[in-house]
Amino acid sequence: MNEMYVFYAFAGFAAAFLAEAVYLLTVSGGADQRQLNRRLRVTAPDANRQEVMVLLRRERGLSTSGGMPRHLAWLGQLIVQCGITIGLTKLMLLFAATGVVVAGLVFNFSDHDPIKTALALPVGGFLLPVMALRMRRNRRQAKFALQFPEAIELIVRSLKAGHPVPVAMSMVAREMPDPIGTEFGMMTDEVTYGADLVTALVNMQARVGQEDLPLFVTAVSIQSSTGGNLREILQNLTDVIRQRIKMRRKIRSISAEGRISAIFLTAMPVLLFGALNVMSPDYYGSIWDKPMTTWGLAGAVAWLGVGNLMMKKMISFRF
Repeated sequence: MNEMYVFYAFAGFAAAFLAEAVYLLTVSGGADQRQLNRRLRVTAPDANRQEVMVLLRRERGLSTSGGMPRHLAWLGQLIVQCGITIGLTKLMLLFAATGVVVAGLVFNFSDHDPIKTALALPVGGFLLPVMALRMRRNRRQAKFALQFPEAIELIVRSLKAGHPVPVAMSMVAREMPDPIGTEFGMMTDEVTYGADLVTALVNMQARVGQEDLPLFVTAVSIQSSTGGNLREILQNLTDVIRQRIKMRRKIRSISAEGRISAIFLTAMPVLLFGALNVMSPDYYGSIWDKPMTTWGLAGAVAWLGVGNLMMKKMISFRF
């Protein structure tokens, strides 16, 4: 046997063991850390819960009393529902930096055209960040929706054990990861420091914006005012929410063909354009400096956007 082959084999084993060690030290440890929600991570053993509540509110862009931002209310609500914890000041600076970078790129690649640069500034500093925030909010709400039935079942089990409603809801804050753990933790902290349960739930609904939350808030509100078996109500609500999730997934599987068609029809012109530029750089070289080229590309992008909106409307279902 060649000694070099043995050396290469042992070197490969060593590299594999090193990669596994790095994975266990970083990824696995980070996964365990991510099981703790944001509220538990910022809560020290001797921390004042009221100070933690105020800190979490300020991180999300809320006022000290938990109110939503007053200026540009729709944008403030979008930022709060995204769950971003860097603060409004840093986020606005990030918006401005994105606009400057996009405008600088357009200024550089458009032969210092001031009109295109002026148009690129609001697109990069406002439109693109708002689209990114909307995507982040949708992902956060989808994750909250998947955690919600499990959280309600945890509340039901705690109620069966004889705990009061606020204590049962605080179990969710201690046992479940973000986003639902921190949201329920902020809600129970508000109840602890003077807010009534229904008001705290309404505030949580405004912070999250997930469409299943009004059912939960209404159920708890009716039970607190008229009485009734809250355990049975929440158990039935869990079944309803799980059926809604099942229906959404079924609709998503049925509409998969439409989504793939939209992706394919959108990507095909871009891929063909890139392939032609690689195989024949002079194919479009003679028209880049023509004014109509810019308008033609803008019109093509606009028509692609209209087509995608129409296909999205065809495959979107509300129930």
